[in-house]
Amino acid sequence: MTSTIEVRDLVKDYTIRSGLSRARLRAVDDVTFTLTPGRTLALVGESGSGKSTIARMIARLERPSSGSITLTGADGERVPDRRYRNHVQMVFQDPFASLNPFHTIEHHLARPLRLHGRASDIRAEVARLLERVNLPAAEIAHRRPHELSGGQRQRVAIARALAPGARVVVADEPVSMLDVSIRLGVLTLLNRLQREEGLAILYITHDLATARHFSDDIMVLYRGRVVERGPADEVILRPKHPYTRLLAAAAPDPDARGRSLESGLDVAGNPPVRVDDPGCTFRDRCPMATRVCAQPVADHRVADDHYAKCWMYVDGT
Repeated sequence: MTSTIEVRDLVKDYTIRSGLSRARLRAVDDVTFTLTPGRTLALVGESGSGKSTIARMIARLERPSSGSITLTGADGERVPDRRYRNHVQMVFQDPFASLNPFHTIEHHLARPLRLHGRASDIRAEVARLLERVNLPAAEIAHRRPHELSGGQRQRVAIARALAPGARVVVADEPVSMLDVSIRLGVLTLLNRLQREEGLAILYITHDLATARHFSDDIMVLYRGRVVERGPADEVILRPKHPYTRLLAAAAPDPDARGRSLESGLDVAGNPPVRVDDPGCTFRDRCPMATRVCAQPVADHRVADDHYAKCWMYVDGT
């Protein structure tokens, strides 16, 4: 069975209180995308851009202020709300914090199986789930999280996400808390599970290299808005929006040490705090900004399936 998620015009506002005054912060602004079976969509952007907020709304840990998140099954029919979490699960950034230290690994996997009525032989299904993530059940099932390595804990977290029968996995920085030497193994595991089980994966990351190699499509998020989207290679190798070019140029490069970017962008620039700004929110950092950038801008096609929300491409060139 496969599942598809349609996200349309998603908005999330927070109210911030300071004394007697209140202000509204828009963390996610009019975001639209689709998660399809067998494909990985990477959501990239700096801290505070709204990536994790989107993930939490899809996992139903946060309520959207407006917009819609629709889950459909293989038959094209909408999945009832009561079965939503059977299909959609989340893998959190810190595997140690997301696992209860008082319970065994077997308990962590058996509980969702019982809650969702997924297996008659719980112990056999726990063993199968551990084997699916390349962990020996006989050695791991009786242990507690603190007795495992970081990579093993994250594999358990992935197995727990699969336990209810999830067809959509939201992976929020799944390898950022792990040693560099074991990150590749966890990402390769997710990639294999996606191919074998037809999972739809939303991969949230700061790392453009892993976003390129382990995703089919990439969306670049800045201040809660999608500024560029398209095929992974196209977005990373031929970035169009000035902010995406900044991210690509900020990757470590010994030959570029001490030099500013060719476009004149300042890597150390701080993003402005702007609320309900209809124009490009990046214009205060962009050396190519003009007066027109204060006006609302739509996506413009810059290549096949490649779009950038920038006035520079309004004429299609």
